[in-house]
Amino acid sequence: MANKTDRHRAILGLITAQVVGSQEELRHLLVAKGWEVTQSTLSRDLREMRVARVPGPEGSRYAVLEGAADEQRATLETLLEQFFHKVDGVRELIVLTTTAGGAQPLAEAIDGAGFPDVIGTVGGENTILIITRSDAAREKLTKRLRSLAGVES
Repeated sequence: MANKTDRHRAILGLITAQVVGSQEELRHLLVAKGWEVTQSTLSRDLREMRVARVPGPEGSRYAVLEGAADEQRATLETLLEQFFHKVDGVRELIVLTTTAGGAQPLAEAIDGAGFPDVIGTVGGENTILIITRSDAAREKLTKRLRSLAGVES
């Protein structure tokens, strides 16, 4: 069972059929289905599939973040409405604070939204560092994030 497409299909089937809260739990479920997969391969698969841990009523679980830029922006708006706490910045850096567990899925959605002035993000548990190309880009993106979150500037 070495076909990557089939492995991705198996991962998708598992995370949509049940709550899977950790990579190790997902790895054990895959092994039980006959897939010998290392943690690094699984991590790479999840990144390629645009799968992220998101908070839910039963605790964190894996969910697929949609791939197209327009869909990513819709996902970003939904996630910002749910998890946004505050945003501030200096020079080319933005610090976005979220509710607990919201930073990783939001960072993924920001990366996937294809903002041309975003160089990259680093997401922790409840804080995201967003690196932009300029002060002006930071100001523009900060306003955009506040607007998507439904927060007045």
